[in-house]
Amino acid sequence: MKKIGFLSFGHWSPSPQSGTRSGADALLQSIDLAVAAEELGADGAYFRVHHFARQLASPFPLLAAAGAKTRRIELGTAVIDMRYENPLYMAEDAGAADLIAGGRLQLGISRGSPEQVIDGWRYFGYVPQEGKSDADMARNHAEIFLDLLRGEGFAQPNPRPMFPNPPGLLRLEPFSAGLRDRIWWGAATDATAVWAAKLGMNLQSSTLKFDESGEPLHVQQAKQIRAYRAAWKEAGHAREPRVSVSRSIFALVNDMDRAYFGGSEGEDHFGYIEPERRAVFGRSYAAEPVKLVEQLREDEAIAEADTLLLTVPNQLGVDYNAHVIESILKHVAPALGWR
Repeated sequence: MKKIGFLSFGHWSPSPQSGTRSGADALLQSIDLAVAAEELGADGAYFRVHHFARQLASPFPLLAAAGAKTRRIELGTAVIDMRYENPLYMAEDAGAADLIAGGRLQLGISRGSPEQVIDGWRYFGYVPQEGKSDADMARNHAEIFLDLLRGEGFAQPNPRPMFPNPPGLLRLEPFSAGLRDRIWWGAATDATAVWAAKLGMNLQSSTLKFDESGEPLHVQQAKQIRAYRAAWKEAGHAREPRVSVSRSIFALVNDMDRAYFGGSEGEDHFGYIEPERRAVFGRSYAAEPVKLVEQLREDEAIAEADTLLLTVPNQLGVDYNAHVIESILKHVAPALGWR
């Protein structure tokens, strides 16, 4: 295990029991947690994107702000739903945020999961082409986005521009060199993992995937990762790919941990997030550190990946979430080969 970061959905609720009661709280606390995680030595701060929900939704202002407040930690998403995205506008936003962060963005993109409203991408002005699905549309947006990040000119310049142009066709600005190699695809199936490898994207695998064998999540993910790496090698890419998996892991080191998460361990379970498409949902890990290490060593997908993203209960506040991260880094991660 080379890198460990956190993944926050940025939930907020006006409930008195919530430590994150507004959209402003969710955004500002996310920045504070990124700063705290960097100070603790964590490697990454990642954020989920959900539309029409009381959760984080617009990633680039958040990533830019976190980039301005930190110096070392990777800043990323897991994932941006490409059904909702204008690839050209996104390339500009991503380039700007990456330059502010000094080239530390790690952008996870994907088709996304079922959202809060029916066909929410239609409200954003996007409709699949005739005969195509919303998943096809997401992959098409992703391919356009990847092409734009190569930085090649494609637009015919105005012969009488307001400002002088460089020679040749024009590209979108600002351009951030190297960002193309830091794009990840969140794959829910083995086939989309292979597709991502062919396009030269890194791989993100979540706490759930579509069930393709009836086996536990970590076994299916490990097979997915191996298929991805084989496809990467076959494609002949020059660099080594990166692979992350997400997990809900809590080291029980004090009474508060035991109050919140003692007894929350469970088994993988199977269910439906889409009609006629069964998915496998990964278990949570919550135990004393010694037992936790033993359990995680048996997780085949963690062993196959190079990056582990810890899902955090953000509504419990920045201080407690920093404690959750620190407990893993201090008591668990070294035994898994981190650092």
